[in-house]
Amino acid sequence: MKQETIERIRKFTTDRDWERFHSPANLAKSISIEANELLECFQWDENNFDLKEVKEELADVLVYCRNMLDKLGLDEDEIVNEKMSKNEIKYPVDKAKGKANKYNKL
Repeated sequence: MKQETIERIRKFTTDRDWERFHSPANLAKSISIEANELLECFQWDENNFDLKEVKEELADVLVYCRNMLDKLGLDEDEIVNEKMSKNEIKYPVDKAKGKANKYNKL
């Protein structure tokens, strides 16, 4: 996420004095709620969806994720790369390529 966008999210939150509501638990709930609203975009027809609505719900998920990163003092690149390192071990190319199985069923 570009720094300019991160600062805009932070300013939006600060200007409204919403940090006090941003406990890790509340943010996790909000991420889940918004992710489910994103899923709802595909509820009855996964091929015909409103891209505008999908973008809005996806943006909500990303904003709440950014807020949680800030709340916990985490760096998104660092945690994503840590997780990718684990995933690369759990899902080696020679076993996982072209398969949707969970790592323990490869």
